[in-house]
Amino acid sequence: MKKISEKESENLAVNLMYGTYSDVLFILFPFVVIALQRLWNNEGIEILKHPDLSVAAVIIAGMSVGKFVIGLVSDARLSQYRERIVFFIAVTLFFVMGPALILITKMIGAEEVPKFVVFVQPILLIVAISVYTIAIGVSKTMGVVEDEQEQPEHKSVVPDAGLPEPLKIQSQESSNTS
Repeated sequence: MKKISEKESENLAVNLMYGTYSDVLFILFPFVVIALQRLWNNEGIEILKHPDLSVAAVIIAGMSVGKFVIGLVSDARLSQYRERIVFFIAVTLFFVMGPALILITKMIGAEEVPKFVVFVQPILLIVAISVYTIAIGVSKTMGVVEDEQEQPEHKSVVPDAGLPEPLKIQSQESSNTS
């Protein structure tokens, strides 16, 4: 396995962050349009009494579960972490998808929506985005940690079995001074 440098690791983290949040922005875009339309209609705080945020939370949570499963299935190195990944799947289902689906079904048929929904829906959405961020990074982060653990400090336990000595390349400055 290839050990990555600190700069490559930082670039990977930044690219993952941009990719993750671009996914989230694309998912939230239609809901922002709906919210703007509701604001145009002078609905104000009533926006939060519609199931829009719960629908967005369910979509993002579903994508999180998919990413966890893909990470678990596609990378054999993550099999030692399968219990942790399954735990994150269970947390996603229990704390985000379940409550959001219940809110959607209750809100669609209700004439009067309880006030706590105004607070619960944004929290569910924030938790869903957080879990999605974890789901995206889990396979990359654990894969990098695994790579670093497998790489010893270039200490060989096998003696040189007639292998040629590694080629040493000197820069022109160091060859001119010698």
